[in-house]
Amino acid sequence: MARNTLSSRFRRVDIDEFDENKFVDEQEEAAAAAGEPGPDPSEVDGLLRQGDMLRAFHAALRNSPVNTKNQAVKERAQGVVLKVLTNFKSSEIEQAVQSLDRNGIDLLMKYIYKGFEKPTENSSAVLLQWHEKVREHIARWLTPAQGSDQQARQSQTQTGWSDRPLRMRATPQATWNI
Repeated sequence: MARNTLSSRFRRVDIDEFDENKFVDEQEEAAAAAGEPGPDPSEVDGLLRQGDMLRAFHAALRNSPVNTKNQAVKERAQGVVLKVLTNFKSSEIEQAVQSLDRNGIDLLMKYIYKGFEKPTENSSAVLLQWHEKVREHIARWLTPAQGSDQQARQSQTQTGWSDRPLRMRATPQATWNI
């Protein structure tokens, strides 16, 4: 019998390390190497203490952990954003909403809905105010401007759109593929 077969060193080798089919999420590893995703709570707290609400608002929305699968990181970011939103005065909300681009508005609306899922003391009333201002801002995007009513009517007639409500009839032949 050979001398090497009596050795038990082969048992210390992790064969999963050499498995080709083992899934490794490179995005999570890159995010972990770059540091924690999400807003920096100490930076946001410092800006809140200084009274600079708008910069705290933008700092809280920056580096949002949208693509991470780590639920703890997402909840921590939600807490930071909710803290900023509850510290705003109701008269300053509209200015903050107008300072965002479309992606920022979309992200803010996601945080508002997440806040509705897990309400805390007095957060629902504040989130409703934010939701109202964001909804108004979105409605302004979707409606034509006052000065271009005639242009809007012309484009509606060219495209077949009109002010009439869309009516759908239920027919037995209609099927919905989901």
